[in-house]
Parts: sequence; C-alpha cells; structure tokens
Amino acid sequence: MTIYDKMLAVLSEKKGTATVNIEQEVMQRIALAGLYRGGFFKYAAFYGGTCLRLFHGLPRYSEDMDFSLIEKRNDVHINDYFPAIIEEFRLSGHEVEIVKKDKKKFGRVESAFLKESTEAYDIKFQTKKNLKVKIELDTDPPLNFETEQLLLQQPYSFYTRCFTLPSLFAGKMHALIYRNWKNRVKGRDWYDLEWYVRWDIPLDFKHLQERIREFNGTEIDKNNFIELLKEKLSNTDIERVKDDVAGFVENPHDLDIWSNEYFLKLADKITFKE
Repeated sequence: MTIYDKMLAVLSEKKGTATVNIEQEVMQRIALAGLYRGGFFKYAAFYGGTCLRLFHGLPRYSEDMDFSLIEKRNDVHINDYFPAIIEEFRLSGHEVEIVKKDKKKFGRVESAFLKESTEAYDIKFQTKKNLKVKIELDTDPPLNFETEQLLLQQPYSFYTRCFTLPSLFAGKMHALIYRNWKNRVKGRDWYDLEWYVRWDIPLDFKHLQERIREFNGTEIDKNNFIELLKEKLSNTDIERVKDDVAGFVENPHDLDIWSNEYFLKLADKITFKE
C-alpha cells in the first residue's frame, strides 16, 4: 500500500467513506509536505479555508490552497517549488502534473480577488483528470498579518507557517463583505463566520483594514465594518447561502438554525484583537 493509499484509508475511516473531498484533502497534505521540503515556508504563509480545516479542525471541506508571501518581494514564485511538490507525490505513490490556470476564467466563480500578482495553478493526477486542487500565491500581498508554525504529521511530521486565527478571520470577513459574484453567494464564508464566533476568535482588524485598503481602495473603522457586515447578512438570500455550502459540510443539520436574524446575532458577538 502506498503512502497516499494509507493516508486515504485513515481519513476515510474517520469519515466513514472515501469521497472526492477526502481525496482532495490527502492531496493538500502531500502538497504542503512538498512545499515544506522545498523551503517554501521561509518566505510564505498558508491561509484560507483549507488552512482552517487542516490545522484547526473546521468541519467543512475546502478545495483551494491559498498562500501569501510574508513580505512584498518579486524573487519568490510558487512554480520554483513545483519540483518539490511533484517529488512528494511521487514518493507517496502518484504522478501529478501542475498546470497554470487561465486567468481569463477566474472572477465570479473561482476567485474573489485575483490580482495580477496572484500565481494560480492546478495540481492534477495524470490518471484522474477530474481530481485536482488549486494553489494560489499572492506575491504582492496586503500585510499587517501574524503567523505561527503549526504541525502536520502526514505524510510525515513537518511544520507549516500559517496565518494566526485572528488574521485568518480578517481575511474571511474581507471576502464575505466584498466578494462580488453576480449570480452566486459563497455559503462557506458564512459557515466560517459562524465557526470563528463560536470559538470566540478575535478579529485582527489591522489586517482587515490593510486588505480593504489594498483591494478596495477605501478606509473603514470598526463601526463601518459592522454596518457593512450587517447589511450583507441582512440582504442576502439565506437559502442560496445554505445551498452553496451544503455539499461541503460534514453534518448538514448544522445549517438548520441558519437565518438572516441568526447571523445578525453572530455579528454582535464579534470581538477585536487588541
């Protein structure tokens, strides 16, 4: 049995069955191991929903792997680390190819804020073309975030530099408020908001301000933020929100309590990192 198969068996046993989501999670872990072995985390940090799931137990699946340089520089590119990722998959028992994403296909559906400085690729099996994970690196990122070193133990023990929970929360609130998809909502943003509030994670407002400043060209204070958030939570069709996230959550009954009024109460419970 290959390392890949062992990892898939362990995760599948925990969840009861093997699914595409679980297989993607195995791929994500192996990709992180390759990036670590290649030295990527000297210069970059992991953030987003997949980071939250792998390192903090978020009970929903996430498809994409989002990375940010820890300082603005133009000499670090994620394709420099492809040989390390490919070798890690080979050692695990699978051959993969890494294909550059066509930026023209981004926007409403796949990426909330794809900048010219974002490098985006798909990792695909050569024999399973429908199974892939997307990796993105922002090489000109908004700063004022904090990071920490967190441990994974599969396919071997290694550390990953990750945004701290308050900084992760800031990124999620920026996405929830400013994501501009014409015909869709991203229920995963709402699910994550609920998770952060449930576990009393304070919001890194300095990083949120920096993201809004760079992506949206505006300045807001905490009161403006709460007003914008409540407007979004009040006016979005909650059934569309639930429909979007339903296929990603481990327990669909988690969504039974969801309503616009429920999320407005959650907004009142947000605290800020000192």
